[in-house]
This record gives sequence, C-alpha cells and structure tokens, in this order.
Amino acid sequence: MTEPAHPVVWLHHAGQHLGLVPSLGGSVAAWQLDRPQGRLDVWRPWDGATPDLYQLASFPMVPWSNRISGGGFTHDGRFHPMRPNRVGEPYPIHGDGWLQPWQITQPGADTLVMTLASHRFDGNPYDYEAVQTFRLVDGGLDQQLQVRHLGKEPLPYGLGVHPWFPRAAQTRITAPVQGVWLGGEDPLPVAHTRDFPAGWNLNEGVQAHGPLIDNGYTGWGGKACIAWPELGLQLTATMPDFDRDGGAAQHFCLIYRPPQGSAFCFEPITQPIDAFHLPQCPGLRVLHQDEQFSLKIQWRIGSMMKLP
Repeated sequence: MTEPAHPVVWLHHAGQHLGLVPSLGGSVAAWQLDRPQGRLDVWRPWDGATPDLYQLASFPMVPWSNRISGGGFTHDGRFHPMRPNRVGEPYPIHGDGWLQPWQITQPGADTLVMTLASHRFDGNPYDYEAVQTFRLVDGGLDQQLQVRHLGKEPLPYGLGVHPWFPRAAQTRITAPVQGVWLGGEDPLPVAHTRDFPAGWNLNEGVQAHGPLIDNGYTGWGGKACIAWPELGLQLTATMPDFDRDGGAAQHFCLIYRPPQGSAFCFEPITQPIDAFHLPQCPGLRVLHQDEQFSLKIQWRIGSMMKLP
C-alpha cells in the first residue's frame, strides 16, 4: 500500500477530531465534531490529496499575513526585496511558513505542537522560529501561533490564521469592528472607511454567500460568531490576550467571501493587507533578536435555535 505524500496526524478529544498535515505547510486537514447524524466538519476539510494549500482546512500565516506590494518593503532605511510566492498572485502573500514543512510533537493527549525553523526562505529577509499549538478542550479548540525573531537585524512581523468555513444558505458571520479598508482593482487597500458598503457591516452580521469580499477590517473587538442556523450550530472566536495586546487598536480581521464555492474565510490577523506600505505600518511588530509575540484564539462550539 502506497504511503500518502502528506500524512495526517490526528488528535481526538471530547467528541472532536483534529487532523494536522505538518509536511504541507503546517496546515490543518480537518476539524470535526461528533454529532448523532455523524461527523460534522467545523472547518472545510482537505481532500487528502491536493497539494494546493488553499484547499486545506486552515494554514498559518507567518511572518506576515496577506499581501506585500512594491516588490518588498523598506525598514530602517533598507529595502528588502521579496518575490511572489503563489501562481497567479502578483504579490508575495501569507508569509512563507505555509510553504515549508513543519515538525510535530505531542506533549499531551489533548495537544499537538508544530515547529518551524525558517532561515531566509526563498530569499526572504526573515530568519525566525515559529510554533503552532493546538489543544482540544471540552467544547472547542485553543489555537496559538507564535514567532521568535532569530536574525541580528530587527524586522517587522505579522501573524494570522487562514481557516475555511463551510457555508450553507443562511450561514452568517458577526463581529465588532470599527472600519474596513477598501481595495482598488486588486485587494490592496486604497482607502479606509467607517461607512460600510451594503452587506459588509460585520457589526450587524454578514451573509457567507454574496458578491466578493476580500478586505481587512480595523478595530476588531477580538470576538466573532459564525452561525449555521440550518444546523443549529454556532462557532465563537475570542482572543484571550485582547486587552493585554493593545485592544481594538491592534486587532484586525479579514473576510474572504468568494462568489462561488462551498466555503468562505474569516481570518484573525495582527496587521491589515499591505501594512508594510500603509501609514505608520499598522499592526506590524518590530522584533529584535530573540524577541517574540503570539496570536491566540479560543474557538468554542455552541448550539442555537435550528431553522425548520
């Protein structure tokens, strides 16, 4: 029997099943919940074969999230060139951690840890160590992504996670936010507004189906709720370090709602799209050698009134 090119490592706890693919970008293959009708996918599952990271249930974004324009970025007067890293994308996107294999350990029966040592991958200036920790708890998942800068020269960092959520006809996402960056001909931000386009206001709730949204929100309150009324199910996300980590001024999120397909994305991120080229570089953390920071998310599964 042929071994799979990218084997899945499973964690089981409290009626949940979490599959990780360390060799494929330190990604998540599936997060599933036991229900009387059978296993339910909380994140859209990987098919177990395709190497396209966009088909995984989730992947980490380190040492930055989303796109960087201008062929790179300038820090402390020095320009750092960077190349596009995904076919069809004109910009480097989502960091480089998702493009490298990670190492996995299991420190406890309910916990899996993946580690990556990245040294100027593909000519990038970043030299860092990243650690992902997944812990299944009663009613949900605790997730942490941490990065430590190894290089002698300080550099700006950002983090994020990129889960894909299955969407039914009434699926809806709600989150407290203050504004949104609008894009031009591509998703790069060109203007910030507190006047949300019709159907975009996360404070009131946004339908998971609809025209394209691929935009970052500012002033995120560190909480979100994704509801599947047809299933009588909802998933909440909270940031346990929200106040200690700067509150709404330092928290961002992104919605990717493609017009077609069975899934959409809600991405907790520490910096908006192309923060490297925005005034004051919002959200980016400049790390000196051996300094680190982390992104922590508590995902919790709950019941709601089921639609007839």
